[in-house]
Amino acid sequence: MSNHDPEKLEKLIHQSLRALPERRAPRSLELRVMAAIEARQALPWWRQSFAHWPQPAKAAFFVLAGALAAVLFTLVFRTGAGSASSVTGALDLLAPARRVFNAIADIGAAVFRGIPPLWLYGGLAFVAAMYAALVGLGATAYRTLIYQR
Repeated sequence: MSNHDPEKLEKLIHQSLRALPERRAPRSLELRVMAAIEARQALPWWRQSFAHWPQPAKAAFFVLAGALAAVLFTLVFRTGAGSASSVTGALDLLAPARRVFNAIADIGAAVFRGIPPLWLYGGLAFVAAMYAALVGLGATAYRTLIYQR
């Protein structure tokens, strides 16, 4: 084993990297980035992220959100049992769709039960082999096309 001092090695690497010249970005990339930054800064405050909103707008948002939550909370708990019946009535409208979905699920389950287990295992093995082949081809393509540059 070599008994080099890690701190000396770190200093040597740091000095070597500092001695390298700085690389400039291509001019076309620099222009596109600056244009994108200017376009983002030119957006009105309501189209920017919440962190860039003015303080009064943030405060108004929190007040309105709190008021809306309080109104919804009051409506839900004040109406009590009446809201449960309205929800049940709304779910009754979905009963035909639920029956169709259950019929399709029953047909799918019957078809699945009719497939021999050996075919299922064979299909699963085939899918796994194809996935492994895809990963292998992808790694080969990467090494051939990208890694050698």
